[in-house]
Amino acid sequence: MVANLRDQWIGPISPYFTGTISFDTKALQKQLSDNTVLGLGGMLMHNQSMGGILKGNFASFTTSYNVLLASNDADHRLGIGIGMIYANKTIDKSRLYFAEQFTGYGFDRNLPNGETALAFIKPYFSTTAGLLYSYTSTYTNIDIGGAAFHINKPKQTYMQDEFQRLPIRYVGHANMETYLNDGLILNLNTIYQRQAATNYYSVGGALGYFLTQGNGEDAVVNFGMWYWSANAIVPYVGFAHRNYQLGLSYDVTISKLAEASIKPRTFELSFILRGERKEKYILCPWK
Repeated sequence: MVANLRDQWIGPISPYFTGTISFDTKALQKQLSDNTVLGLGGMLMHNQSMGGILKGNFASFTTSYNVLLASNDADHRLGIGIGMIYANKTIDKSRLYFAEQFTGYGFDRNLPNGETALAFIKPYFSTTAGLLYSYTSTYTNIDIGGAAFHINKPKQTYMQDEFQRLPIRYVGHANMETYLNDGLILNLNTIYQRQAATNYYSVGGALGYFLTQGNGEDAVVNFGMWYWSANAIVPYVGFAHRNYQLGLSYDVTISKLAEASIKPRTFELSFILRGERKEKYILCPWK
């Protein structure tokens, strides 16, 4: 189970707030061979922007199938996943001003807004799919994957416009976790996303140091740093003990927003609860 709370660009107001909670597990482990894994997962997400004027609630369900391709000194695996997302967004029109409501002395929300085409945003369903290649040895794990969201291009509009649809969002990602020695873990990852003419990437990593190790009492402290394309440098600190892990990051803004009279601040808090595993795995800040 993974939970995240993110408050972005806090200043005179809090323009972007996001909260997520997700869960995934293996299914039918006794019925399937050791070479295959069936995965089930779900996520709930709430976000709001414009100081809470625009809100969105999302629920997703995904399933994946992972198969062993080869095994010698390391395992090579390939996974495929598909999913469905339900989205419901709302806009609080009572907190908006429109040009028709300007009186010369200010805005009056009691006046007609003059927007005859405004309507409620209808909920929609969105489809997703992805591929993942994994390399796993005793001391190293590498994942390389790609995914596409909104494959069905669902309609999403606040106006009565039949042609306003969500473009497909493409995602590519890679990560590596490896032991540098018996007491030190190196975690690296990068992600790139593109939707229509908008794109961004982040790249970085963390070092994990074992405070205690063995007998199920592993305790690791993580220190990391990420670069978010032309927006921020993101330091991270985390602590893992047994099956629990907490993390905290803070965005050091490097974009033009840093020149604002009130400096924007961004915090993100993460929590991970891991299930019991038969096989040994490498502790990682994000999974």
